[in-house]
Parts: sequence; structure tokens; C-alpha cells
Amino acid sequence: MSPTAANAEGQRRAERLGVSAGTQVQSLNEDDDIAQDLLDAVTSASGTELVPEDSDDVVDVILLWWREDDGDLANALIDARRQLSDEGVIWLLTPKAGRDGHVAPSDVLDAVPTAGLVQTSTLSVAQEWSGQRLAAPKSQRVRHR
Repeated sequence: MSPTAANAEGQRRAERLGVSAGTQVQSLNEDDDIAQDLLDAVTSASGTELVPEDSDDVVDVILLWWREDDGDLANALIDARRQLSDEGVIWLLTPKAGRDGHVAPSDVLDAVPTAGLVQTSTLSVAQEWSGQRLAAPKSQRVRHR
């Protein structure tokens, strides 16, 4: 793929994650196995650096990289949710089926409502990673008038 085509593909992937100019994005639980090209595309699309993992800043999008042996997913989602803006979303990024660290769908189904979230969509975000879009239920979102 040419650099121009790769850049356009990266831009499309970032847009599918809801990232555009000015979007504040935080990436959590990174390890050596993450899709660095996805992070690069997100950073490019937002025009800003990623919010550091240890920051308490409010963000619009959280990319939570999660593997089977990473611990308690519900607790991680609860912690991540504290930093979301009112309309913010968490993208739960997990290895695809058959890959090392794949998270069983039942584990996600148990953790998401425990964290007070709902799953709104799923997509392939990288060759090795799937993404599940999680958000607060509409009834729990703050309404601005």
C-alpha cells in the first residue's frame, strides 16, 4: 500500500472510532502487542497528542486495550468511565478470536453492564484487534440545554 493510501486508510479507521480534529483521546493498558498504526492514525486525525495514561483530564474517547489475562475488566471499565466527557465513548480493543489474549464474549457481556455501560457497535480496528464501542446509556447522559 502506498503511503498516501495507508494514510487515507488510517484516517478512515480513526473516523470510524469517532476521532476528528480536536478530539481528546486517551489510550489505556498499552503493551508491545498494540496496533501502533491505529494509534498513529488516531493521533493524526485528532491533531493532538494522546492524553497520558496517568492524567485525570476529561477525554472524549478512550482506547482500552484488553487481553484475557489483564485482570478484572469491569473494574478497568469503571475506572476508565470516570474520565469520559458526558458524550464520551470507550473503545474496548481486544485480540480477535483465535489470537493470543482473546477475551471471551461472555466476559465482555458480564463486565459492560457492571460498569454502567452499553455496547453500541463492534468493528475490526486492526489486523489483530476488534473494537467494541461502549457508552453510557442515553438515560444516564447529562443533557445540556
